[in-house]
Amino acid sequence: MEFSGINTAWVLVAAALVFFMQAGFAMVETGFTRAKNAGNIIMKNLMDFSIGTPLFWLLGFGIMFGGSGAIFGSFDPLVRGDYSAVLPSGVPLPAFLIFQTVFCATAATIVSGAMAERTKFSAYCLYSAVISLLVYPISGHWIWGGGWLAQWGFHDFAGSTAVHMVGGVASLVGASVLGPRIGKYNKDGTANAFPGHSLTLGALGVFILWFCWFGFNGGSTVSMEGDAIYTAGSVFVTTNLAAAVAACTTMLFTWFRYKKPDVSMTLNGALAGLVAITAGADVVSPVGAFFIGLISGFVIVLGIEFVDQKLKVDDPVGAVGVHGICGALGTILTGFFALEGGLLYGGGFAFLGKQIVGVVVVAVYVAVVMFAVFTVIKKTIGLRASAEEEIKGLDSTEHGLASSYADFVFASGGGVAVPGSAPITVVEAEKAVPLGTNKEDAEFTKVTIIFKPEYLDLLKQAMNDIGITGMTVTSVLGYGLQKGRTDFYRGIKIETPNLLPKLQMDIVVSAVPVESVISTAQKVLQTGHIGDGKIFVYQARNVVKISTGERGYAALQGKDDI
Repeated sequence: MEFSGINTAWVLVAAALVFFMQAGFAMVETGFTRAKNAGNIIMKNLMDFSIGTPLFWLLGFGIMFGGSGAIFGSFDPLVRGDYSAVLPSGVPLPAFLIFQTVFCATAATIVSGAMAERTKFSAYCLYSAVISLLVYPISGHWIWGGGWLAQWGFHDFAGSTAVHMVGGVASLVGASVLGPRIGKYNKDGTANAFPGHSLTLGALGVFILWFCWFGFNGGSTVSMEGDAIYTAGSVFVTTNLAAAVAACTTMLFTWFRYKKPDVSMTLNGALAGLVAITAGADVVSPVGAFFIGLISGFVIVLGIEFVDQKLKVDDPVGAVGVHGICGALGTILTGFFALEGGLLYGGGFAFLGKQIVGVVVVAVYVAVVMFAVFTVIKKTIGLRASAEEEIKGLDSTEHGLASSYADFVFASGGGVAVPGSAPITVVEAEKAVPLGTNKEDAEFTKVTIIFKPEYLDLLKQAMNDIGITGMTVTSVLGYGLQKGRTDFYRGIKIETPNLLPKLQMDIVVSAVPVESVISTAQKVLQTGHIGDGKIFVYQARNVVKISTGERGYAALQGKDDI
């Protein structure tokens, strides 16, 4: 084969852009989750690429592109076979190998977002390896490697189904088997919101992904000669247009639906448009891209709501909606909007039917295989972190990180109530009933509780259960007699006393017995180890409610309690 410098350079530049999508995914997933798991998420995004790369080289590439079988490629360890039949014109095997490797890594990394904040790191490494080694290469062979779907006429230009829906379906199965985060759903089935700790970080990740998508889609021409020159420019236009229209649609739809334009959902909307256009970016016109983006903007909102509120599947970053639902949607919409063969352009139902069948078959294949994989992991090494590890945060329990944000203090955040099924027993119901109090002679006591940030949600719920009507929580730094915890940084022991991040909860009580507050706090916070915190009790002279001017006992109660 005579090599083409321009084609090879185009493929390599595109491969570098697709690789940089790992940074975008890491930022989105980190920003949309809580700070106590940031290091764990970064580690997972690093390792799924690092694990997947040698495995795809070892066997995955051969399974995907070797041979001409309808179902399976070939076993070709270390990529030593002849791939001249599938290589793009003028592109050498090493360039094509790295281009396909970064696509494989993208499919694997999608799953980490849906299963964030409660998955064991060892389990993640294992199922990520299976996706890169077997799951993605086999379905990829059907679509891109000369398998039965490719032979049949199924069209997926850059991976709405082959990459994104594969990752999205695996995410749905994994999150279902794993179960929701502690406190995500109440006993009545209603969902609680767990806001991400940094929308700024998430937004930067979306912009990086949008930028890199020009390599993801545009690079899939694998050529910059002849007609491919025009196609590449057209792909850039359709990719950008679908993303922008989807973002605008999501913004307006959430503005109408929630009475405010939702920031995080609009960020998901841009990604939904990018995922949906990926299947048909080369065969639809800008008008088709506009409508694909428009439809995606509506579907992503309804899809995320359906997964979260109806299916009760806890997906912290919306990976199932963005990649699974919109990946399938975009592939099917290609059957409507393709300029040649599309239903809306006089092509009839033949091409559309192939698109639908391809989506369904791949989804079923991935769901069945990944359910088996997750079930085996769950029954052997375990899939989910313990309740205590989840509450403390995976940064601390899985990786020994006090915080992923040096010199900054973050509470556990979320502002959600943890249901009574949490693994810590709080005060009994009979003790939670306020005792009789002489309102005129009421005494006021201030209770200050210093505790670990990861216990905020549990402590708030416990205090609410015993009748506490108000509290003030602040972030503080400090250490006790142990002079802080001994830490290591890059293998070096830190000898100086550490000011550890803590939270301080201040409560003033009158109707609720002080001992109930103290005993409840102890039951929630006590682990038996140094660093559980302290409780300080002070006598308060009076209380004034600014909004009403009420003083004393009345200022601490709700209207029904007076």
